[in-house]
Amino acid sequence: MILEQLLEIVDACFVKGVEEGKWSDTAAGKYSVEVPKREGQGDFSTNMAMVMAGMEKKNPREIAAQLVELLAADDTMIDRLEIAGPGFVNIFLKASVWQGLLTSVYAAGEDFGKSDIGKKRRVLVEFVSANPTGPLSIGHGRQAILGDAIARLLEASGHDVYREYYFNDAGRQMRVLGESTRARYLELQDLPFEFPEDGYQGEYIYDIAKNLLEERGNALVDEKEVKPFTEKAVELIFKDISGTLSRMGIHFDNYFNEHSLYDDGHIDSVVEELRSKGLVYEKDNAVWFKTTALGQEQDRVIIKSSGEPTYRLPDIAYHREKFRRNFDWLIDVFGSDHIATVPDVLSGVEALGYDPGKVTVVLHQFVTLTRDGKIVKMSTRKATFVTVDELLDEVGTDVVRFYFMMRKADSQLDFDLNLAARQEKDNPVYYVQYGHARICSILRRADDMNISYSSTADADLSLLVEPEELQLLKSIAAFPKVLESAALDLAPHRVIFFLMELAGELHSYYNKFKVIDAESVPLALTKARLCLVYGVRQVFYNGLTILGMTAPDSM
Repeated sequence: MILEQLLEIVDACFVKGVEEGKWSDTAAGKYSVEVPKREGQGDFSTNMAMVMAGMEKKNPREIAAQLVELLAADDTMIDRLEIAGPGFVNIFLKASVWQGLLTSVYAAGEDFGKSDIGKKRRVLVEFVSANPTGPLSIGHGRQAILGDAIARLLEASGHDVYREYYFNDAGRQMRVLGESTRARYLELQDLPFEFPEDGYQGEYIYDIAKNLLEERGNALVDEKEVKPFTEKAVELIFKDISGTLSRMGIHFDNYFNEHSLYDDGHIDSVVEELRSKGLVYEKDNAVWFKTTALGQEQDRVIIKSSGEPTYRLPDIAYHREKFRRNFDWLIDVFGSDHIATVPDVLSGVEALGYDPGKVTVVLHQFVTLTRDGKIVKMSTRKATFVTVDELLDEVGTDVVRFYFMMRKADSQLDFDLNLAARQEKDNPVYYVQYGHARICSILRRADDMNISYSSTADADLSLLVEPEELQLLKSIAAFPKVLESAALDLAPHRVIFFLMELAGELHSYYNKFKVIDAESVPLALTKARLCLVYGVRQVFYNGLTILGMTAPDSM
């Protein structure tokens, strides 16, 4: 908002310089106006002079001086200017620019920070896509929350988002699941059984077998087909997965069943199309995809000698179906264990005539749980790994969401259970949510004293001159850009970092200055400060809710 207005002024000065013969127009669109990384270097800084210097064969500081002369004519936003380093022009804005922002925050309310930069671009976000072979692990939990946060940010930036779960209900793992269930079904009846060598462990398989026993009795004792066992296992496991996702506030627009790729002939047609392009051949009784012809280091098996496809083949077919549905952008959120298969799938997409540049893959690293500095293997009767439900039971949905977004997706995540459970400032999610609750407490006190803060019209915002107040205003102003960059770069952690920094600024301000105090704070200043903290509260609320968390009124 403020940056856009300043850009207009800088661009106008550039054009004026061209008209006056100070420089040519070759640098048009090639310079930037950004927030400096260090304090004291202005509210914004432009590299225009240095960009133009090479093109114009002139001294950058001389060009900077000419630019400063043009910018100084502005009396709407700019307070002062300085030339720094090799030719940066640092721009300091008037306090009134920041103060006036609060009126916009009031007007926008829950929409403050949102934008239409996506212009209704159709985006498919695939995430979770866990095999229905057991409860959701914490690894899938991180993926679920990352995918959901990415979808939420894209919606907040004006994209038309479609959430999809790829339901792996075909292939070898389904057969093994059914065989594991059958073995437990027979075991519960004290009958001979053979448990698969790589079968699924965990008490949840017994639960499925017990359910079958209650429903069907011993009717399946002599059943040769694994299908009824597989179907019941998938039904109950997916019910469990759906319940876990619901607890986290995650929903999907579609569940794409893998078996439909086989039933509808997509698997066969992909093989034939690749074969027609000379990219498929047979060797060692297996079918190979000639990925070396597409820049990969080695060819890949897509159909084993047993006749069973490897997971690359249905993944290629599935992505072709994504493209056929005419989405503008395809986003895949996968665990880092997919890193080796991604290039092969994208090669397949390209070989089939689609643009792999429309596919963005977000790979996330694993999660390590710690307690008292030691890695935790939480015991569970549901599985041989830590489930999301266990974690939700221990620390709650907001904490799990916040912590799973607190690091970049490609960074290892250490989840400290001791810290996550604390109700104190060392716990970042508590620190942020308490910022919102603290402001709500101030506003309730204002209500009790009949001090209005419902509009900026009754407040003299020019009284907000303390450096800490101006910094809070600048942070409020930065929020829309943070949301935009987090959405376009698929980086929810940026919003988390921003909220943590804002919480730090608010708590420091609160500890130094009083908002309401009849003895030491004049009523006019109280009204202005109430408008300020109201604006900060709105940013906390918008940031937390966009990411799927709550903004508590009290703590």
